[in-house]
Amino acid sequence: MTFSTMLRTMSSGMLRTLLLFILTLAGSIPLGMIVVFLKKSKIRPISWLTKIYIAIMRGTPLMLQLLVWYFGPYYVLGMKITSGYKFIALLIGFIMNYAAYFAEIYRSGIESMPVGQYEAAEILGYSRIRTFFKIILPQVVKRILPAVTNEVITLVKDTSLASALAYQEVFSLAKQISASQTSFLPFVVAGVFYFVANYVVAIVMGRIEKSMQYYK
Repeated sequence: MTFSTMLRTMSSGMLRTLLLFILTLAGSIPLGMIVVFLKKSKIRPISWLTKIYIAIMRGTPLMLQLLVWYFGPYYVLGMKITSGYKFIALLIGFIMNYAAYFAEIYRSGIESMPVGQYEAAEILGYSRIRTFFKIILPQVVKRILPAVTNEVITLVKDTSLASALAYQEVFSLAKQISASQTSFLPFVVAGVFYFVANYVVAIVMGRIEKSMQYYK
């Protein structure tokens, strides 16, 4: 297999990796905020269940969670596993896992805000919802951006775990080509892809963070 042929073969895996990455972010970032609200709920059962969910997501390996989401419906519910379900299981696993991490990042940012800001907003006649979205949330976003950037970079690398379900992403294809060609070059190509992807993420997030430095 020539180098150009290998690149063409791996390019499809790169696109699948990017698709999994983008859809995971699109699902986990807003879901993480919902999880925060559920965790801070005054209804104890909801708060407890949310805490248990976060503990499980953060306390068990992501690869194990992906296997559970894929094989669980068959062993627990007797559902037939179709070929199309593989990507759905991966997407659910990644979104549920990263939503828990984003939720904790959001929580730390929200709880770091001074109580005086809530009190001042109340004096000005702001409702709790308006206070949160108009005053608190913009400041929270600015504070948590570095932590969010780290999680996004980790997500790029974690997409390689999709190979556990034989999903044809870039790392999975690299292993297959390497085994068939007895060459380490496919892993180098995969490594370059992950590095470039994370470099782009770092640049984009850095510019977003810089744009939010209002007083500099």
